[in-house]
Amino acid sequence: MFSKSRINEPGPKQNAAEDKPKAPEMPAAKPAADIPTTPKAKPPASVLSSDLHITGNLRTTGDIQIEGQVEGDIRAHLLTVGEGATVRGEVIADDVVVNGRVIGRVRGLKVRLTSTARVEGDIIHKTIAIESGAHFEGSVQRQDDPLSKGSKTPTAPAPAAPQAAAAPAPKS
Repeated sequence: MFSKSRINEPGPKQNAAEDKPKAPEMPAAKPAADIPTTPKAKPPASVLSSDLHITGNLRTTGDIQIEGQVEGDIRAHLLTVGEGATVRGEVIADDVVVNGRVIGRVRGLKVRLTSTARVEGDIIHKTIAIESGAHFEGSVQRQDDPLSKGSKTPTAPAPAAPQAAAAPAPKS
């Protein structure tokens, strides 16, 4: 009446032994291949304290918060100049937030001057925000790529075209 089913019988141990080593080997190989494709971790933000005075250039792919004094050029991803901070030199960053004083050129995709900001120099930006109360002496120029040093290209063709068109007309 009742019969023994072959499903419940233990199968050959060689097949089970072969399957188990294969499973761990394949996943172990995949993570090693995935490691180079994962993006690198962003470096943590660096804070330069208020009693720190630096003479020289600073360069990082991370974020910098300046609370002291820097005499030199700064290049970063996000640069924040604190209220009591002073930077003498060129500032280049994707995002620039000025709460303190900058004496020199500011280049950034996004530039923000807060109400306590004091900037003496030119600002080259893609977008800019200037709060009421900010002090600014210099020129402001919008560029699609303000981080590149080639600012001569947009200004050179514009004056040359009107001069060429205007020159033949008066001579006739």
